[in-house]
Amino acid sequence: MNRRHLLGALALSVVVSLGTTAFAADQKFDQTAFEAAQAAGKPVLIEVSAPWCPICKAQAPILSRLKADARFKNLASFNIDFDSQKDLLKKLNVQKQSTLIVFKGKQEVGRSTGDTNAGSIEQLLDKSI
Repeated sequence: MNRRHLLGALALSVVVSLGTTAFAADQKFDQTAFEAAQAAGKPVLIEVSAPWCPICKAQAPILSRLKADARFKNLASFNIDFDSQKDLLKKLNVQKQSTLIVFKGKQEVGRSTGDTNAGSIEQLLDKSI
């Protein structure tokens, strides 16, 4: 393999990894965007997480994999920081980090806390579509 092929492969791997990272990143909760997604009838996921939470860290790769699934291509995903967004926690009646809430349009259709089972998280997301 010559240097040109090596540089091309390296550039491609950087682009692919950046694309994957950008897709996996959740939008920080924004009330206007949340209401717009609901009004459009989109499936919505709210993830309540904290950077220090081991359960949240275990949920992250499961959610990332599921969000990449074609079934969830229209899923609007929002992240609420457990430590700094207490007003939203109260509004959504959330008591703990690692809480996942799914909506089908404006209707809340499911909620879980502390779940790290890929199958049950997938079932939860299925309720939103």
